[in-house]
Amino acid sequence: MSQITDIDLVRRVPLFAVLTESQAWSISQSIVKRRYKRGENIVEQGSKSNALFILLSGRARVISMDAKGREVIIAVLHAGDYIGEMSLIDGEPHSATVQAEVQTDVMMLGRVAFLQCLPENTSMSFAIMRGLALRLRRADRKIESLALMDVYGRVARALMELTDEMQNEHVIRNKLSRQDLAKMVGASREMVSRVMKDFEQQGFVVEREDGTLLIREHLSTLI
Repeated sequence: MSQITDIDLVRRVPLFAVLTESQAWSISQSIVKRRYKRGENIVEQGSKSNALFILLSGRARVISMDAKGREVIIAVLHAGDYIGEMSLIDGEPHSATVQAEVQTDVMMLGRVAFLQCLPENTSMSFAIMRGLALRLRRADRKIESLALMDVYGRVARALMELTDEMQNEHVIRNKLSRQDLAKMVGASREMVSRVMKDFEQQGFVVEREDGTLLIREHLSTLI
């Protein structure tokens, strides 16, 4: 079996799909790869780093912590997702911690190489802008949920946003604990457990033997 080269890895990253062959080669000469263990922080809230971090495999959670040490899970990242671009652009510390949920392989691209790519490739610049706009929209929805929705609505929205479509079904493939769901919606674990029990009794959610959750589409009526 042939070994995957660095340029192959670069080509597999959606963000870099628009690069020319020479640009992709240049990026491949600048990347550093690292493997993170489960529970290990990739970046930490309040710290500074000079790299763009791109997930090659695994899964990571984006966590924000308040002054009292309470955690809120902002997002879950998968292969192809990237972090750190805001700090590279504005020079400010990271606004959240990113922690590996499972063993996660990451590609790191230094600040100088990243910033050189942007003026040379407008398509990549627009891809970064679209990514920032998407995060802003998600932040707006999070604020709206916390301000205007009750816990039932917040849990319903979180579940719908976590689903993948598989064979015409909406499924959450990765095991989701009640504690993690509580951190996503800003509620207690006990309250979230009651909400999930109600959802299961009403047929909105079906927990399968393999740990996956089947989310019925009519759950969206609660949002």
